[in-house]
Amino acid sequence: MATVSRSTLSQFSQERSLILWFDEIGIADIPVVGGKNASLGEMIQQLTPKGINVPTGFTTTAYAYRYFIKSAGLEAKLRKLFADLDVEDVKNLRERGKKARSLLIHTPFSVELREAIATAYHSLCERYHAETDVAVRSSATAEDLPDASFAGQQETYLNVVGVQGVLAACHKCFASLFTDRAISYRHTKGFDHFSIALAVGVQKMVRSDLATSGVMFSIDTETGFKDAALITAAYGLGENVVQGSVNPDEYYVFKPTLKAGFRPIIDKKLGSKELKMIYDDGSKFTKNVSVSASERGKFALSDEEILQLANWACLIEDHYSQVHGIPTPMDIEWAKDGITNELFIVQARPETVQSQKTGNVLRSYRLLLANRIGNGEKSSQSPIPLVTGSAIGEAISQGKVRLILDVQKLEQFQVGEVLVTERTDPDWEPIMKRASAIVTNSGGRTCHAAIIARELGVPAIVGCGNGTEILKAGQEVTISCAEGEEGKVYAGLLPFEVEEVPLENLPRTRTQILMNVGNPQEALSLSAIPNDGVGLARTEFIIANQIQIHPMALIHYELLKDEFVKAKIAEITSLYDDKPQYFVDKLAQGIGRIAAAFYPKPVIVRTSDFKSNEYANLLGGRQFEPHEENPMLGWRGAARYYDEGYREAFALECQAIKRVREDMGLTNVIPMIPFCRTPDEGRLVLAEMAKNGLKQGVNDLQVYVMCELPSNVILAEDFAEVFDGFSIGSNDLTQLTLGIDRDSALVARLFDERSPAVKEMVKMAIKAAKKHHRKIGICGQAPSDYPEFAQFLVEQGIDSISLNPDSVLKTMLEVAKVEGVNVH
Repeated sequence: MATVSRSTLSQFSQERSLILWFDEIGIADIPVVGGKNASLGEMIQQLTPKGINVPTGFTTTAYAYRYFIKSAGLEAKLRKLFADLDVEDVKNLRERGKKARSLLIHTPFSVELREAIATAYHSLCERYHAETDVAVRSSATAEDLPDASFAGQQETYLNVVGVQGVLAACHKCFASLFTDRAISYRHTKGFDHFSIALAVGVQKMVRSDLATSGVMFSIDTETGFKDAALITAAYGLGENVVQGSVNPDEYYVFKPTLKAGFRPIIDKKLGSKELKMIYDDGSKFTKNVSVSASERGKFALSDEEILQLANWACLIEDHYSQVHGIPTPMDIEWAKDGITNELFIVQARPETVQSQKTGNVLRSYRLLLANRIGNGEKSSQSPIPLVTGSAIGEAISQGKVRLILDVQKLEQFQVGEVLVTERTDPDWEPIMKRASAIVTNSGGRTCHAAIIARELGVPAIVGCGNGTEILKAGQEVTISCAEGEEGKVYAGLLPFEVEEVPLENLPRTRTQILMNVGNPQEALSLSAIPNDGVGLARTEFIIANQIQIHPMALIHYELLKDEFVKAKIAEITSLYDDKPQYFVDKLAQGIGRIAAAFYPKPVIVRTSDFKSNEYANLLGGRQFEPHEENPMLGWRGAARYYDEGYREAFALECQAIKRVREDMGLTNVIPMIPFCRTPDEGRLVLAEMAKNGLKQGVNDLQVYVMCELPSNVILAEDFAEVFDGFSIGSNDLTQLTLGIDRDSALVARLFDERSPAVKEMVKMAIKAAKKHHRKIGICGQAPSDYPEFAQFLVEQGIDSISLNPDSVLKTMLEVAKVEGVNVH
């Protein structure tokens, strides 16, 4: 038997060591030290030279655990105990688990193991200081495999101090190999209870109790989008984020342009962060305290820290992908030391859900009541949700509510019910796999409930805040995670459909098939649909839903007359002293998220095209907007951009686009000007853009124009001298060619894009664009609704057709037929 120090390791094989230091192990040593410890050793050896900080420490070995079990004759007793184990029976599972843990806890460590742990801890104290604070973490020899996470199955103890404290924590970790959830998980995954051993890592604590911590993934956890890093952050020690006790901040960073040296933070969401876990001077190791309102109202990380962590996520992912020989997205825990202000990586394991999915079938869920109107936005017929939170997965499910607030009442749960609770931890896993859906009050995308729901393929909504108050036991509900990042709980069993499309044999057409995208939150998911880019990204959706405030009300905030409006704007923009910067940040993040989702394919972003009555409905808008008898034909589109009444606001739109292209590196963004009545007006708009740093031709900047007015068609050759491309807006072009108010029910029957007059206009526009070697596409509703109109466009030689997402595959097949492409 050997207690091994680093200097004498060569005299002994690793397999016969009781203790190993992190810097002498690597990822190949999972059978010896478990996944968590092997990964820490791998990073310390391979990634600290690349600038990644990882706290050091040591680990007990699988050999130490097996020696403990064998020398005390525990295996025979455990096998007898598990002879009639039934993991589906919560009571049976609970009794067996309790007895197994008791057996291990009441069996003392051997003298050799106690001495080995004590000697290693003293060495750590010599390196840092007497009574060094450590984290003591379980690490099973079957965990952190690409297809099984074992996340949170065994125990972790933080702020452990002194030899006796470390020995007691190690002993409790050994026993935690037989927690109820670990027994259930092993059984479900087909692992033998006795072939798995447990190692215990003892790692220097990072003082994140005085700062912040969180979890990050090098892949989008919901959509499987591989080019984004998702970072979550809250105050204090990281257990609260992992367990889902808090709703953390969330940040998204686009990896490809980050690696090229840009700063592509494409989304930032403020979490409520109500609690923080800190050191406890009393009998417990840690305690939770409330976070002040001022701290909760701020982001927990600076932009520099977000980018540093995202860079580390890329380095870690690249390293493990190289080690495994296949792309290996990673699930990483990080912490910031409040004394040194340094960031550290404290764990890294392969992501085990999205990385295991095959991309051969596109499965999409859709509520049948959420009808869509012409421009792709949801109609007012969508029901109002009872509760909302962060959507986990992209499915829809249904069932009766089962409200459980106490882990002791798990046996009440019935198969197929919707589990509604405050939060979950690994003790809840035996019933989570039987749920049709899961709803929790607290937690973010990286909490326990979210991780397990993804792994089980169960839709979940986390961080609802009030789910346990609003939803009633026995109530029938529909859980929808299919409407973007916000998950919604609806009353009743609503009709929905599931569409599965095999992606292997889809045709490639000469005519490019683009997509209309309004909601940035859906962009990462929509990018999985086969496409050639985005033909229309509407900024109006971002302004109305995410910004909500009229840009002139931000610019002239001090001059606002309505005190209620002023107070509301102050509340929404509380993070900003410079109010206009709020508009630029939010618009840049919205555009950036869409551009990143489809990068490097073109993303055509239409600058704002609200009518004056719609602008007036934004917060603070009434003070800056005129009353017009016919806003549809009034002060809209290009006419606003160089006008004194809106010029300053247009400058903010330009700043946002400039930031996306130059700071985030997303040069696939092509701005497009709507409702431009004359070529001269186009020149005035281009001059305004140039003043604000968007100069046509510089940094490959192209500017397109909407072709939606008869004047755009009649003078198409002149417009071609001004702009780099056209996009036909068939909705406005139809109403202005036929002289029909498309919002009037009285003449709605006459509105038809297939009218010979409209088709002649389209034909003329395509011909003129081709003559001047300008790109021309269409982004109106007609090709989505009428296959024969799509056929007409292809025959005219249009370059691209941009469609609502639910029409893409259907129209792609139609276009392929017209082009004579083989469709399998």
